Amino acid sequence: MKAFLCLGFLLCLYLSTEAKVYSQCELYRIFQQTGLSGYHGISAANWLCLAYYESNYNTAAVNNNGPSRDYGIFQINSKWWCNDGKTSGAVNACHISCQSLLNDNITDDIECAKRVVRDPQGISAWVAWRNHCKGKNLNRFTSGC
Repeated sequence: MKAFLCLGFLLCLYLSTEAKVYSQCELYRIFQQTGLSGYHGISAANWLCLAYYESNYNTAAVNNNGPSRDYGIFQINSKWWCNDGKTSGAVNACHISCQSLLNDNITDDIECAKRVVRDPQGISAWVAWRNHCKGKNLNRFTSGC
């Protein structure tokens, strides 16, 4: 009986931390509900474009950039924004574990992204946004949602 309870608990724990690839319209609704859409004057289309080019809407995305790594749907960097326990000299300005950015609950990802855009660089802190979204017609990211 104890083995079944343990197994059930572990299964629940696994399912609650499972990663997810969101659809564009799912993210659009989440961005509207959480106030990310319009935050610091940044439209939902810009956030969707950013998330598409950074992670393809995949919460489990991790990329190694040499001495630091990028995590989650927005590819939050371990040098400045989160703590991965590996990056030397990390700042952790979002006061968050990088690992927590890899599950299907993106509330903490959104709060950290809001923190990033409050810095002087704003959304330009993301290279993918500068290269793929800045100054472009982004209507395709919200049409149909």
